Amino acid sequence: MATSPSVRVFPPEFLWGTATAAYQIEGAAREAGRTPSIWDVYSRTPGKVRNGDTGDIAADHYNRWREDTALMADLGVGAYRFSVSWPRVQPTGTGPASQEGLDFYRRLTDDLLAKGIEPVVTLYHWDLPQHLEDAGGWPERRTAELFAEYAALVADALGDRVKTWTTLNEPWCSAFLGYGSGVHAPGRTDPVDALRAAHHLNLGHGLAVQVLRDRLPEDARLSVTLNLHHVRPLTDSAADVDAARRIDGLANRVFTGPMLDGAYPEDVLADTASLTDWSFVQDGDTALINRPLDFLGVNYYSPTLVSHHEGPPAHRSDGHGASDHSPWPAADNVAFHQTPGPRTAMGWTIDPDGLYELLMRVRRDHPELPVMITENGAAFDDYANPDGEVHDPERIDYLRDHLAAVHSAIESGADVRGYFLWSLLDNYEWGYGYSRRFGTVYVDYATQRRIPKTSAHWYAKLTRSGSLSPLTPPEAMSDGR
Repeated sequence: MATSPSVRVFPPEFLWGTATAAYQIEGAAREAGRTPSIWDVYSRTPGKVRNGDTGDIAADHYNRWREDTALMADLGVGAYRFSVSWPRVQPTGTGPASQEGLDFYRRLTDDLLAKGIEPVVTLYHWDLPQHLEDAGGWPERRTAELFAEYAALVADALGDRVKTWTTLNEPWCSAFLGYGSGVHAPGRTDPVDALRAAHHLNLGHGLAVQVLRDRLPEDARLSVTLNLHHVRPLTDSAADVDAARRIDGLANRVFTGPMLDGAYPEDVLADTASLTDWSFVQDGDTALINRPLDFLGVNYYSPTLVSHHEGPPAHRSDGHGASDHSPWPAADNVAFHQTPGPRTAMGWTIDPDGLYELLMRVRRDHPELPVMITENGAAFDDYANPDGEVHDPERIDYLRDHLAAVHSAIESGADVRGYFLWSLLDNYEWGYGYSRRFGTVYVDYATQRRIPKTSAHWYAKLTRSGSLSPLTPPEAMSDGR
């Protein structure tokens, strides 16, 4: 990775933010006409989520949003990335919007703007209305068309307030964990459905971008957020390099191909030909998907290490949850390995060099497209001490090192415009329930008390100064000054 001075100063216009997702924090699962999403149903299915946890209450953000926006103001962040709950604003996934549901996001947005915080809206962060899953879900083309109609409803409600929009968050997870391995909602395990879902998520993105361009002011900024995998071969053998190519195709290029280049990669189609002929891709689809974007959202946590494998399918150490079914269609001859180094509570290797390398790849492949880091952060075993404080020096080290990687990428020519720390609050961590804490603000779920962690004070100082020093001791940040 490129070296930098000990004090790293970010560009003055660099956007400092934090992020959350609706199902993970809002709660209020049955209030104001909200209907079940696929995560409501999945979380109630025995054995799917640790401890049987659900998002019924989560961090109760629906009722405590004023407290949470005040926390953001204390952090000094310039932007807040949140997702809109589809079943809250369009309970059946079709038809007119719920004005009561939209009013929640109007109030939230107005309060953010009043505090000088830019609202950044994500239209879809995995909470498909169960009504639409019952009709076939993302493997069906109709879901993509309905997503565009939903996008229009939200744009009409918030378009006069919100300038920055993201269509989808991590469609790889929606398609391949939701319909391939089944470790995410809706919990289906059909590799062909996973590929169909990937295409219709791509199509939904493209249709939504078209709708947003038609309805939003000319200065609106549109994006999609991808959890781009930084895939490394275990060795430099031809077989391992080809294994990395195959996984890169399924993890990254199945989305960046049609979204950014206007076509599905030929090698991805060939790799999966034993499963499908891709006839669900209709004439003109890739043109609909390939809409100009104002920036690309990139989520990064840890790299992926693979090798070629002969024989029965190998045990997967891909960091995406245990399942008898693979999220990697037609890739049984690929083995996944845990990368060396220290790990977070998720078991994910801490590797900031991977973020630098990933950003440089985006610069190489799409030099015209600016980037925002829309998620980066870590879960650790945080707890409140007897004095009611939460010290998390490991998270500060993690954030400092990854932000140093971002700064090095900028120095090396990457056009990175901002960074959104994941996450503002401890929250519902999908299949892990409440057993993992990603927040810079600790949530005592029994009382819903919020306690800013040491990392929150550290981040507040960083957002105000715009400069990163590896020499600042974490304990000096405990008071936020």
